[in-house]
Amino acid sequence: MLKVNDKAPDFKLKDSDGKEHKLSDFKGKKVVVYFYPKDNTPGCTQEACDFRDNFARIKKKAVLIGISKDSEKSHKGFADKYDLPFILLSDPSGETIEKYGAFKEKSMFGKTFLGIQRSTFIVDETGKIKKVFPDVSVKGHVDEVMKEL
Repeated sequence: MLKVNDKAPDFKLKDSDGKEHKLSDFKGKKVVVYFYPKDNTPGCTQEACDFRDNFARIKKKAVLIGISKDSEKSHKGFADKYDLPFILLSDPSGETIEKYGAFKEKSMFGKTFLGIQRSTFIVDETGKIKKVFPDVSVKGHVDEVMKEL
């Protein structure tokens, strides 16, 4: 996983409307990049809704981007269903997720697999990692992010 002061890897991913976004597009601004496992699952929905409910506060200080392996179509439905006002990017290959070190071995029903570790990165105006939140616990996470911003 990336560490504080590492250069944040650039990415070029599509949002729920098929528009491409690059991290470098936001140079000069703080960016909160959060990785989550799957649209429309309980923890991911709670996390997205917490960010939504605090979006007015966040956008005064940073750009907010959520990334998962879900398709653009899935993100569109997720964003529409929960009225999410921030960017959701699709990383179907998992390349960006891997670059940030947000994959980890997980276990479910006795089977082990690689999955997305819920994690958040604050990237400063110069493109360096300012703060890393590995293995995020959803409850209270937005307040932790706001405190760092």
